[in-house]
Amino acid sequence: MSYEILKTQIENGVALVTISRPSAMNALNTAFFDEMNAILTELESNQNVSVMVLTGEGKAFVAGADIAEMVDKDQAQGQAFSEYGQRTFDRIESMPFPVIAAINGFALGGGCELAMSCDFRIASSKAKFGQPEVSLGLIPGYAGTQRMARLIGLADALYLLMTADMISADDALRLKLVQKVFEPEMLMEEVMKIAKNIASKGPQAVRKVKLVTRQGILGNFEEGSALESKHFGSLFGDGSEGKEGMKAFLEKRKPNW
Repeated sequence: MSYEILKTQIENGVALVTISRPSAMNALNTAFFDEMNAILTELESNQNVSVMVLTGEGKAFVAGADIAEMVDKDQAQGQAFSEYGQRTFDRIESMPFPVIAAINGFALGGGCELAMSCDFRIASSKAKFGQPEVSLGLIPGYAGTQRMARLIGLADALYLLMTADMISADDALRLKLVQKVFEPEMLMEEVMKIAKNIASKGPQAVRKVKLVTRQGILGNFEEGSALESKHFGSLFGDGSEGKEGMKAFLEKRKPNW
């Protein structure tokens, strides 16, 4: 299936999805959400995909939601647009494999919310982050209020959400909003190194790490630990990935996943 906004390529277990609407700074519209959901459905069932990388084309990762599309919406339509975006970003967050945001430029409004729905974020040193919605008399609509507070803490999240300040990649790193920062010309090379490194690990183990960690943090410590033990044990069955990995270690060879 061909897409107008999103470009996809798969190599060595890594699916690279590029948002390609540079004339609009990759602003998020209904067509974007339609295409992203279709791509997520394709990738979810593709056994050759171990990691997904999401990036933008041009000067922006995503500079925000498409104001031109939103301006004429009424209250019910505005809520529906928010809910559609939230469902899409929830799908990104719950994909069975890791999803990495490679933030090449502006990640503002819906773009920052999109980045926060990924498992972690790697940024260009020229990237900029912010939630400018209050400057338009709006609030974030794609669960940005919820994810930002959980990622960087309540006070820092409220400061950014209320002031609409745009921050640098270095400030985002300090706040733990991103995990690494690279010079622009090195960004994709370094992100792909990280993605390929993850893709080389036990694929079921990586998926279970994501599952157990994300589910566990929503409950209490004891429930999370019990979930961890259950999935830890599941990797010890005959012919399992865990058995192969341990045997390969003892035999001083690469595992055959």
